[in-house]
Amino acid sequence: MSTLNEEIEKHIKKLVHPLKEPEELLEVLKVKLTKKELKLLKAWADETPQEIIQTDLNLDETRYGELTTKLIKKLNQERIKQAMCI
Repeated sequence: MSTLNEEIEKHIKKLVHPLKEPEELLEVLKVKLTKKELKLLKAWADETPQEIIQTDLNLDETRYGELTTKLIKKLNQERIKQAMCI
């Protein structure tokens, strides 16, 4: 099982500074992401299968893809990366 920090690092293209501690990082993510985006990120960190994530978040295949794309784009925005880093 990966941690939230490891999962975020997988999706960020260029990370200059280390991420904050998990508790601080979670607080930043609660402000910067929607509830569904945060739940999706946590599910990825827990290595939950896609089918279960879709059921839990009430998403069809198309909406799951859109949410995934939107989340990864958000994680790569400079102001969000700065907020997540030390």
